[in-house]
Amino acid sequence: MALPLAIVAAVARNGVIGGNNKLLWKLRSDMLHFRAITMGKPMIMGRRTWDSIGRPLPGRETVVVTRDPAFRADGAHVAHDPQSAIALAEKLAEGLKAPEIVVAGGAELYRLLIGQCARLHITEVDLSPEGDAFFPAIDPNLWREAGRAAHDPGPGDEAGFSFVDYVRV
Repeated sequence: MALPLAIVAAVARNGVIGGNNKLLWKLRSDMLHFRAITMGKPMIMGRRTWDSIGRPLPGRETVVVTRDPAFRADGAHVAHDPQSAIALAEKLAEGLKAPEIVVAGGAELYRLLIGQCARLHITEVDLSPEGDAFFPAIDPNLWREAGRAAHDPGPGDEAGFSFVDYVRV
């Protein structure tokens, strides 16, 4: 049985998710939210996202998608296309007893896999920075907002934000 795919992303008002392979804001609250959503689940991410994190994240299994056949990622699994990554993540999810597989970036994987996802966990960031990586448009004909929680900046947060969950219509 195929597990549902879910995207987790922090997205600025202008659709930017990063620049120069980095996050463009500091939101401690979002890092804690990301951890809660992904803990105990397999995560699929692109090689540049893996490089920006720089290490495996505890309590999760990571599948790195890369076209480079020689690429190795210490502490993570490697797949060479998104569908192979999903198949590998499903096997990992069995051992974790995970209810879903999380797509954790970057822009190209979001664009390629959003059509296969059942849920979007989006942090809407109250900023509009210049960037070079963008989240795909969330089509209201395909997605319904299932929950929203607005937050003022807390300790370690550079901006206000909202946690927004979408489910496929």
